[in-house]
Amino acid sequence: MKAAISRTLTRTLTSPTLRDWRWRLAAVPRRLQGQQPVVHYFHQADDPYSHLTASLLPQLQQRYRVRIASHLVPPPSMENAPDLARLGEWSARDARRLAGHFKLAPVREFSAPDGGELRQRLGHYLGATFYFEGEWYWGIDRLHHLERRLADAGLAEAGLQPLVGPPDLLLEEGVSSTQAPVLHFFCSLRSPYTWIATPRIRQLAEHYCAELRLRFVLPMVMRGLPVPLEKRLYILRDTKREAERLGLPFGTIADPLGAPTERGLALLQHAIGQGKGPEFLESFLRGVFAEGIDAGSDRGLARIAQRAGLDPDELAVALADPSWRAVAEANRSEMLGEGLWGVPSFRIDDLPALWGQDRIWMLEQDLIGQLTRRG
Repeated sequence: MKAAISRTLTRTLTSPTLRDWRWRLAAVPRRLQGQQPVVHYFHQADDPYSHLTASLLPQLQQRYRVRIASHLVPPPSMENAPDLARLGEWSARDARRLAGHFKLAPVREFSAPDGGELRQRLGHYLGATFYFEGEWYWGIDRLHHLERRLADAGLAEAGLQPLVGPPDLLLEEGVSSTQAPVLHFFCSLRSPYTWIATPRIRQLAEHYCAELRLRFVLPMVMRGLPVPLEKRLYILRDTKREAERLGLPFGTIADPLGAPTERGLALLQHAIGQGKGPEFLESFLRGVFAEGIDAGSDRGLARIAQRAGLDPDELAVALADPSWRAVAEANRSEMLGEGLWGVPSFRIDDLPALWGQDRIWMLEQDLIGQLTRRG
């Protein structure tokens, strides 16, 4: 019953049809009153991502027939960002690399009216965010989604390319080394972003002949960290549009919180020992996030395991082995030692770790660089 309710609710929340209706309804007051469309931008003064995003505001204003209303907001609450110290360190490092790649000049001084209350009322928690008629867009990573929506709404000249688009994977040929690099992949069985990252991680490892090591951890909620409703809703809808961009199914979800994840991790550890870890990880994540398979049931978990190539006769023994807990804890400790707190995260050999499915292109850069140095 719980899985059925989860499937129905998430299918509704991620429905493209419902999203389109939500957008239309949000535009009704503005159209009836003949007002200019307004894009709200929320800037956090000590946030490196806000500095990058603000540098694009003048070009955004020139391109689209909208009014950009800027607001200053405080940092996210501890509930929404439970490890602010690591978040701050990672943001600074990540933003420097983004600025170099996209040739952006961060804006350090920014003045605007206070908008903390408005951001909260509209339902978000981060800086560097845009809000337009019922939908949120975070930083330069989601600016292309906002631009596409504005263009589709007839608020721009035809044929405009996004100011900042997500870099595609290069999949370069002829890049190899006699010593295979190790691709460490910190993953969770309850992370929607891990699901949409996994096929590309496997693709990179296979293309560049890297050794893929799965470093599974318990989900944040199962580690005692809060995930407020507004954050869960944003992640759900954001993963849906990113999944659409990547051509992946998403939205028929049977939440694996609790026992389904624990059972899945027991089998994942077994699958890793059988050389079938990546296959099981992708099968499990596709099952719970795209197909609504109840991993808490014997039938559902057996279906997930079978298509990953696991021997059905070995499942009971694997499920009874609790040693995965120590492995998950060791992986969590290592991830924290890398300066990161959540998944998906990854690194090549001993290079600095990266966080987020949006940074897989950076991972490929590190992988190519490591292979090139080794010759």
